[in-house]
Amino acid sequence: MATTTKKTAPPPPPPPQAAISLEIRRTFAAPRERVFRAWTVPQELDKWSAPGPMTPTADVDLRVGGRYRIVMRGPDGTEHRVGGVYRVIEPPSRLVYTWKWEDKPGGGDTVVTVDFLERGKSTEVVLRHEGFDDAEDRARHEHGWGACLDNLASFTSQ
Repeated sequence: MATTTKKTAPPPPPPPQAAISLEIRRTFAAPRERVFRAWTVPQELDKWSAPGPMTPTADVDLRVGGRYRIVMRGPDGTEHRVGGVYRVIEPPSRLVYTWKWEDKPGGGDTVVTVDFLERGKSTEVVLRHEGFDDAEDRARHEHGWGACLDNLASFTSQ
């Protein structure tokens, strides 16, 4: 008696890994124009855009296709540099830009989208940061953004 071998199709490839992202919502006791300006004017970014105890210095070419760069300097002189390109600028409601650490070789760009929503005399910021390599990278950025947004709350309430 002959046996037949049943051929089966190979299993399908695993689905591509979903992009790892984070979303943070925070309400600030300041008008939308004020919060948007704090996010786009270098002298204002210099006041809040690094987690303490780091000190930020920002350069901004605020136009679609323009570049920005933020250097975060620690008390010991260590620097962390991030930069990218503006993709969408809709004052005072939305910013979209790429985000890339200069000292992370081989790392790709991630994308930051910031929506500024008017809430009476306050502004709700919805920050979405997408395209992380892994959950650990996402967690580091969530911590950093949280500290920066704490700084922004203090800065915009002055």
